[in-house]
Amino acid sequence: MRAPTPLVLAMTAALLASGCFAGDPAADAGASNGRIKLAMLQPPRSGLSPLSDDAFKLSRWSTAETLVTLDAEGTALPGLATGWQRISDRAWEFTIRAGVSFHDGTALTPAAVANSLDRATNASPKPRILDGVSLTAQAREGSVVVTTGEPDPLVPHRLSSPQLAILAPSAYTPDGRVSPVGTGTGPFRLVSVNGTTTATLDRFDGYWGERARAAGIDVSFVPDGAARAAAIRSGEAHIAEAVPVSQAALLDPATITEVPMPRTNTLYLNTRSGPFRDAGLRAAVREAVDADEIVRAVYEGRADRAEGLLGPALPWAAAGRAPLAGRTAPAQPRGAAITLATFSDRAELPEVASVVQQRLEDAGFTVTQVVREYAHIEQDALAGKFDAFILSRATVLDSGDPVAYLKSDFTCDGSFNLSGLCDPAVDELVRAAAATEAGDARRAAVLAAEAAVLRTDAAIPMLHERVIQGDATSVADSAKDPRERTLVTTATHLR
Repeated sequence: MRAPTPLVLAMTAALLASGCFAGDPAADAGASNGRIKLAMLQPPRSGLSPLSDDAFKLSRWSTAETLVTLDAEGTALPGLATGWQRISDRAWEFTIRAGVSFHDGTALTPAAVANSLDRATNASPKPRILDGVSLTAQAREGSVVVTTGEPDPLVPHRLSSPQLAILAPSAYTPDGRVSPVGTGTGPFRLVSVNGTTTATLDRFDGYWGERARAAGIDVSFVPDGAARAAAIRSGEAHIAEAVPVSQAALLDPATITEVPMPRTNTLYLNTRSGPFRDAGLRAAVREAVDADEIVRAVYEGRADRAEGLLGPALPWAAAGRAPLAGRTAPAQPRGAAITLATFSDRAELPEVASVVQQRLEDAGFTVTQVVREYAHIEQDALAGKFDAFILSRATVLDSGDPVAYLKSDFTCDGSFNLSGLCDPAVDELVRAAAATEAGDARRAAVLAAEAAVLRTDAAIPMLHERVIQGDATSVADSAKDPRERTLVTTATHLR
């Protein structure tokens, strides 16, 4: 286990000194007055805009809500919409829940819903869930009609994405900015955000559903995993997300929950430029990487070796996956110089990079490693400035369906295509999967597209992570969500 850097130690000390955490575990419940103290992994990257990945923070805090929710199996359920029906090949009508108030006191109306959806559709860049999707929303009496440019069998699932949360009209400014402060509909009202350091939420007593049991949520953003785990041990936090594997064994087993999740640790290889334009060298990487070693040495067995892009959180993937045939034969690296990059926000990834670097050098590559915080490396990764990039990637995060992930990461026009992959066969199979109705046929189409991606060796899946969450023994009923959409709910409280 590496010691925290001086910067991280200074940041943690500042958080503690500023009172973001209470320091006396014995007096904890009384001092917090029923408020949940939450230590989160990543600070906001886009000012908590719901049109970005920050939307998942808003969802985990139960402050911003969507028309549709998903159950554990990925089935679409009512949210701010009480029901829906498909009224044509391209149009769906959603009945809007009556009696709902936004946190600013205005009423949820079909016009407000249509406004939020139109703002997301017209945003630049678009939310990832709308990548390649043409969508319009029209308000009617008591409902909203959502129309897509092409038939889309997963519109209800798509509208469950936190990136399509419905906010009050006051959230949107003429210059395109979106503020979730005091503009959601959830059981907790976002009161304030202190940059990338803290956020404060209070219980919203005008909530349309069950009243939250906790008085509020006090959020601290603590990128250092050791500091998050230490906060659970000392009582300085009630809940800590993404506890590093190296810290899990140091915690009381009663405070640790471990759940297989749809998150894959993948090595993306740059097919646009550099040595990995050569399929043979990509195959050499595939042969060199030892996933079992990474699971054993870095994750201490708290992960699952990857057989594909989709892991055990989707049991149907393992059951339906066929052995791959016709793979490219490895070429000799002959000292090919490559840059291998990853980010430090997830504590295990720099260690994974070191193990991968050693195996690639053993295979004959010359490797330079780059590690930064995610906020400082994402842009370069998307611009193709690295030959290889290790990413911990959720595979069904947006819609509860992996097609959105396959499209964004592996198609020619994908918005998160780190490999720069542009393969007509992959594009065609992803399009076919996207057009298939939900059920066994869609799952088979997804696996066909996955196989096509794997044959390119543009992405080398190494392992599937597990959710390791820390909960103080004083906490009851926090959510343990493999999709990382929910965390503090109306039921979460202090004993």
